[in-house]
Amino acid sequence: MTQTQSMIPVSEVDFAQFPWSIPTNRYTSSTLAEDEGRAIWMKLWQIAGRADELPNAGDWKTYQVLDQSFIIVRGKDAKLRGFVNACRHRGNVLCDAAKGHTPKFTCPYHLWTYGPDGDLIAVARPDLVGPLDKSAHGLVEVPVDTAFGFVFINPDQGAEPLADFLTPQVIAGLAPYKLDEMTPVGMDVREELNCNWKVVIDAFSEGYHIIGVHPELLKVIDLQAGNAMHGMYGDHGVACSPFEVKDAANASLEEQVQAIRDLPSTFPTVAEVLPLFEQMIDANRDAAGALVFPEGETVRTTLQKATRQVLTAKGLDVSGLADNQMSDNQGWFLFPNFFMTIRAGEATTIMAFPHPSGDPNKCLWRCTAYMWLPEAFRTQYRAELTDVTEPGSYPYFLALQQDYDQMQRQQTGLKNKGLTHLSLVHEELSVARFHRAWNRHMNQAQGAA
Repeated sequence: MTQTQSMIPVSEVDFAQFPWSIPTNRYTSSTLAEDEGRAIWMKLWQIAGRADELPNAGDWKTYQVLDQSFIIVRGKDAKLRGFVNACRHRGNVLCDAAKGHTPKFTCPYHLWTYGPDGDLIAVARPDLVGPLDKSAHGLVEVPVDTAFGFVFINPDQGAEPLADFLTPQVIAGLAPYKLDEMTPVGMDVREELNCNWKVVIDAFSEGYHIIGVHPELLKVIDLQAGNAMHGMYGDHGVACSPFEVKDAANASLEEQVQAIRDLPSTFPTVAEVLPLFEQMIDANRDAAGALVFPEGETVRTTLQKATRQVLTAKGLDVSGLADNQMSDNQGWFLFPNFFMTIRAGEATTIMAFPHPSGDPNKCLWRCTAYMWLPEAFRTQYRAELTDVTEPGSYPYFLALQQDYDQMQRQQTGLKNKGLTHLSLVHEELSVARFHRAWNRHMNQAQGAA
């Protein structure tokens, strides 16, 4: 079964199973933000980075969600482990930097020392400590696992296995892209936004806003009613609309070709495919220079063939990907806070986190562009994380800048107390799917309380 076959057209979706009226207080209420912390952020798997950030034994990084801090470290056995970032003696923070390398962790308060496996291996002045069972005083461990090259962490010590959380459909659907072999290239940025984290998730879960916010994308994204395909896998999902020239049936072949030429302004990696694409296009011109395609071939299939050949020549195994995955961006969402557009050879990820202060009107987002590169070039071209300290100073590409501006405008409107609900439409099915999952986790937490 291909990933495309596991998706269904929007016409087959049972819309009655989703919420279409969304209370606005879930974006602005401090009380609900606290409830979210307990029900979602302290209970669910979430992405904390990339596995290749920690290649060697002793490499570590910190991960913070709300006011909770964790350490992720590569052990001598090559295994990644996660620990609460606090000494078991008096609770002092062990690591206050973003990342580092050490053979052991020594608390600067009283010099208790822990190995990368979390075991307490030494205390200062044992004669002053008295009897102590070191085996009972190791660091507090939390679940850590990896998938698709990402490191996942769960603050809940009793969490279900990551593979169960992700579902077999998500794992099978993403595996052929070779995400674990991709490298951040060009953009890896984190910035504080003046909006709730769910505003970010909502914005990247639907294409309806393209009409108003990204009109230039209408040249290559065909927003025809009923065109979208959806896959729903537990709390997660994927949606895809054909990556095709608007109204391709009525556009001339030359107009379709020009639209592909314009793609690098929005999708930079298309640039490396264009030379072969142009050769293939020219091979289909008659003596007068007019385009004449053999039956079954189009501008779209030509782009797909060129993409497959270019990526294969680079060394990327795309045999597990269908032709439409050579051209179409699929929008994947992993609950609670990970969105990714992905096509063969490239991906852009958006993650939104609640603000460390707990303020529901603020969040952090992290935007990263990934590209598949031969292993010899990955270190050379790897983008380092940029933390933006001056709001609005980072030069996002056009579509992302448009979203950056729009999301913060929306939060201003959401604060109006006279507006009690949002009204979703069918084109925003993925937004409704997200809020169905949000409702379920919040209700489960209330039922368990």
